[in-house]
Amino acid sequence: MSQTFDYDKALLDPADMFDTPEDVLTQPGLTAAQKIDLLRRWEYDANEVAVAEEEGMRGEKPLMVRRVALALETLTGGSDANRLKTTKQNTY
Repeated sequence: MSQTFDYDKALLDPADMFDTPEDVLTQPGLTAAQKIDLLRRWEYDANEVAVAEEEGMRGEKPLMVRRVALALETLTGGSDANRLKTTKQNTY
């Protein structure tokens, strides 16, 4: 990561800005809401990769989806677990 953190850039591709979802939790200067937004974006992206893998394309391991979900649960106290998931990619 660069010295100056660019939230907007991180929101476009959290996996490019952070080594792990847990790093989002410890990023200074972000509100809980910003961290949740970053993790939700990462979760969406990780689920997209999981779908691609099911279709025979190579990508990130499904474990990343679980790690992002656990990081989200840390911030939301589990309340995110009950959100409506309308597609396999978990859009809401």
